[in-house]
Amino acid sequence: MIKTEIKDNILHLYVEGADKIWAFKSQLSIPLKHITGIRLDEEIVNKWWRGLKLPGVNIPYVITAGTFYHDGKRIFWDIHHPKQAIILSLADEKYSELVIEVENPEMFMQEIQQAIK
Repeated sequence: MIKTEIKDNILHLYVEGADKIWAFKSQLSIPLKHITGIRLDEEIVNKWWRGLKLPGVNIPYVITAGTFYHDGKRIFWDIHHPKQAIILSLADEKYSELVIEVENPEMFMQEIQQAIK
């Protein structure tokens, strides 16, 4: 799971626990102006194929964490429970998308939508 914080117009994402090892990341910081969209997409998060992983881990129905390349996009994943996953679309960043698990997806989506207006 990812802990989130918005401070000074930057979204800070903190990778928790052993996911730091699996994802090869401990945190990401994204300027709010680089977030172009946020959505829920059960079809994407429930597929077993995430793309080419470099570096990362994908054990279907257990954990997906790390950097994946799919359809010409670099995507960061950190999920255990697909029902708690949201997808952030980004511009001018290392990653095209972030697929992350947050504690309360609906509340987080509202918070981001308010912040990027």
